[in-house]
Amino acid sequence: MTHHDKPVNGQTNPSFLDVLKQLPPVPPAPELAPEPAGRLAWLRAAWKESWEEGGFLYQRWEEIGQVRHSSWHEVATWIKAAALFGGISLIVLMLDTAGDVASAALQGLSAVPATSGGDGSGLWGTVDHPVRVFLADQAAHLAVAPAALYAFWQLTGLLGLVGGFFGNAGARIAWGLFGIGSLSMIWSTAPAGGRAAATGLAALMWALASIFALRGLSLRPVVHNHPPQYQFSPALHLHATLPAPTPAGDEPGDEPDNVRPLQR
Repeated sequence: MTHHDKPVNGQTNPSFLDVLKQLPPVPPAPELAPEPAGRLAWLRAAWKESWEEGGFLYQRWEEIGQVRHSSWHEVATWIKAAALFGGISLIVLMLDTAGDVASAALQGLSAVPATSGGDGSGLWGTVDHPVRVFLADQAAHLAVAPAALYAFWQLTGLLGLVGGFFGNAGARIAWGLFGIGSLSMIWSTAPAGGRAAATGLAALMWALASIFALRGLSLRPVVHNHPPQYQFSPALHLHATLPAPTPAGDEPGDEPDNVRPLQR
């Protein structure tokens, strides 16, 4: 209940409590920062919304699913960029690994002396010893050790044989060059009396090894008979415009029966 003082000049004086009611309202307390639980809830809601139909992740997943049914030009740009970047990275990694493997193999094979093949006795010695001697003579004029040349020769033959067995075209080309080079070295280094026999024996060994290196290779041309995807049906279309039929009696020379020429 509001209390008033005594009237002054016929007017009532307001109470002090009424003055307090006219003060501005107390401003609300500032909102506190959201708790971590609220942030996690927002992230979960955003993740769920992005997977709904029309969301960002939903559209990206649809684009990935359409790759197998689309051509390269129809694939999304971000998928092309990712595929190119991954392919380039894989090629760089493979080249680096292949370089390390080849270097380690050459170092391992170089540890074997190039002239440790004995005196050339036996079938294999007849073929291998001239190659060792030829490489040792040539290495004297080059800045490379004879063992490194012989190791590279062995590695080339091994890679050509294994790669050709699995149908690699480049490995088969290397296998062919390996055989031709080996026959040339044997012919130039073997003793004059047995040069033909040593070269012929090497050619037979190379031919036998080629059974595995050139497996599945055929000299016949491969003809693929595929039915045409589009059938062409020739047809001739003639567009002729026929004149409209003339009504009876309108042709020149035709006159009605009831019309007679005037007689003078």
